[in-house]
Amino acid sequence: MPARPEGVPCWADMMVADLDAAEHFYGELLDWTFVDGGDALGNYTEARSDGAAVAALAPLLPGQEDWPTTWTLYFSSRDADATAERVRAGGGAVVMGPTSIFDIGRMCVARDPGGTVFGAWQAGRHPGFGKRGVPGAFAWAEVRTGAPEAADAFFPAVFPFTERPLPAAGGDVAGWEADGELVAARRRTTGGPATGPPAYVDVHFGVADCDEAVAAVERLGGEVRAGPADGPFGRAAAVADPWGSPFSVIDPARRAP
Repeated sequence: MPARPEGVPCWADMMVADLDAAEHFYGELLDWTFVDGGDALGNYTEARSDGAAVAALAPLLPGQEDWPTTWTLYFSSRDADATAERVRAGGGAVVMGPTSIFDIGRMCVARDPGGTVFGAWQAGRHPGFGKRGVPGAFAWAEVRTGAPEAADAFFPAVFPFTERPLPAAGGDVAGWEADGELVAARRRTTGGPATGPPAYVDVHFGVADCDEAVAAVERLGGEVRAGPADGPFGRAAAVADPWGSPFSVIDPARRAP
């Protein structure tokens, strides 16, 4: 599978304190199986859905015990070093990399001026998602931030995004297109950068039935924070895993008219 066009979401991963427990939660919720990358890759563990790569979990390394455990969404990059330079030029910060992982690819993790952490992935042997937009796989993402003006200026300067109004989505929401595809959105949260909730990328994973997924989140020890509710991208609910990491579940087939 070839690398995706510049700016298209292509991978998601998360560092976790308890890999076995995280595998149990996400495996039960999203019907994932897991393949451990071994010592050479720090036990970076790929999640698969029906054999297709869809995400990864990685154990926290010594000295990283205080690191936040939240999902990181990676956008496709033709040149991770050039992407990192645009991050810095736009007032963001590069917090990891750019670094090559053998012949698998080259990556960096960055933070926008409002505090949103995201990644860039220059594909090598690993192109990223094996499937998208279906149950068990990445389906949608929203940058949730109290600094929307900063995000609106920053992200299109780093990636070739074209802004697209999304009035049907409700609230202050702007869509981003890359290569003619609506790939993500930016949503204003309550409060500003200093007083509101921390900015983050709300990664949405597809499910066959949002209401059943919400019940499973609660049964497995997670938390439902909003929804389920029908929307223009599907029936979705904002949830958190048992360790407080936020994400969303969405049934893309059930869209509001």
